[in-house]
Amino acid sequence: MVAGALGHPQVLTEHGLAPAVAELADRCAVPVHVGVDLPIRLPAPVEAAAWFVVGEALTNVSRHSGAEQAWVGARLRGGVLVLEVRDDGAGGADSGRGSGLVGLADRVSVLNGRITLTSPAGGPTVLGVELPCV
Repeated sequence: MVAGALGHPQVLTEHGLAPAVAELADRCAVPVHVGVDLPIRLPAPVEAAAWFVVGEALTNVSRHSGAEQAWVGARLRGGVLVLEVRDDGAGGADSGRGSGLVGLADRVSVLNGRITLTSPAGGPTVLGVELPCV
């Protein structure tokens, strides 16, 4: 992977979010099912934030979840990128126990987006992100 502008991977810069997410999924230690349905290129800051969120989320899945598989989905809904990363792991993710989830929330909030996390003990964990594309 060759880094493009601002340290983003070249595939994101040249081809957009769908191929970049597929590349992240291929590198994940846990099998990842990808369903990215984006009919247009998104603004560069939105693509970069979404790529970062997916990368961090999949890293957390690999390191902490005990999951056997994960899913990444992305689609546009009324000018908003709706992104979801979920896994079938043990759950228990808590933004109060570390800086990783807080960092994701900060990155999303800069773009007036929002983040949700559901991770009951026993799983599953579902990370949802909405990023305005206007």
